[in-house]
Amino acid sequence: MALGTAPAPYELRFDAGRVCLDLLATTHPTERLGTVEVLRAWITGSGLVPPGTPLAHADGSWLVAVREVRGHVGQLVHGRVTPPTPSYDRALARVNELARTAPPAPRARRGQDGTLVRELDRPPECAALLGAIARDAVELLTDPVARASLRQCAGDNCPIVYVDSSRGRRRRWCSSEVCGNRERVARHRRRAALSRA
Repeated sequence: MALGTAPAPYELRFDAGRVCLDLLATTHPTERLGTVEVLRAWITGSGLVPPGTPLAHADGSWLVAVREVRGHVGQLVHGRVTPPTPSYDRALARVNELARTAPPAPRARRGQDGTLVRELDRPPECAALLGAIARDAVELLTDPVARASLRQCAGDNCPIVYVDSSRGRRRRWCSSEVCGNRERVARHRRRAALSRA
């Protein structure tokens, strides 16, 4: 990938089941939100804004703010409620504060083919997008059913957390194509090595 260009769609992942968890996935295997252009691609790809929403006004301060909320959400998702720690409580307070900001206001308009399409009333402000991410985290972490569906990927050294909405709640990997495939290949190699021995 050339410097300063948005990544190909496969480089940003949107398969964790929630916007706040998709944001956490932007740290694996390395920092994915390295530029404002990539942040703009993530904002659109995550569904926070409809495709085609103008984001030219996003700047480096947005990148800093999104990474900050990502850190707080990560601490809440990975942290333990008991015993409470000062850093957990600070993260919780900050996420609650951000969640008070109203998310971008959507509206429907008639498309060229007559169907209704979603757009925003005006280009979103950073605070509104942070509010949407924080609200998603609050809703996820306060819903006992959703919280019970959180899983850590069983892939080797994969920190991604996802919502397991599979039938029977048997999903093991963040992605069958990524970590699942790596596990199947590793298993095949182990079997092949044993048969040669």
